[in-house]
Amino acid sequence: MSSDLKQVNKLKKNTRRNNTIQEPKLVERLIKISRVSKVTKGGKKLSFRAIVVVGNEKGQVGVGVAKADDVVNAFKKGKADARKNLITFPLTKYLTIPHRVSGNFGACKIIMRPSIEGSGVIAGGAIRIVLEVAGVKNVIAKQLGSNNLLNNARASICALENLTTKSEVTKKRSLTLN
Repeated sequence: MSSDLKQVNKLKKNTRRNNTIQEPKLVERLIKISRVSKVTKGGKKLSFRAIVVVGNEKGQVGVGVAKADDVVNAFKKGKADARKNLITFPLTKYLTIPHRVSGNFGACKIIMRPSIEGSGVIAGGAIRIVLEVAGVKNVIAKQLGSNNLLNNARASICALENLTTKSEVTKKRSLTLN
């Protein structure tokens, strides 16, 4: 009798385990934490601003920004904001971008070019973090204009949004691939 009960409990556990919806594993990286202050009638009110990048290292990435009274809550809120702003873009089999692309945000301009296998991510600052979290392994990127980390991260997201594949272009132009 007790062996039957054990088997029933084991089955219940297995069905519960199989019915759970598994969220995709997302990697979180912090670009910057900055202390900001607001001057009020009663004095200065200090808070923290977090810029966070979230991605699955398989062609999905998002940037989030949040403010809170302490660092931990600012990071949590930034992570939640980044999850809301996830974008998906195509990657080649060599884990690079399919073609040359540029993106603008504010006074920042980003130029990205595909690179050969084994070259790594040749980029600086926030662009490197965004590309690594997105899963791009071989790319050359150059930032022009402002050095603002948030605007550079958002410009790199704009550039990644503009990526297309051959099949998408042929479908859009109603052509056939040879």
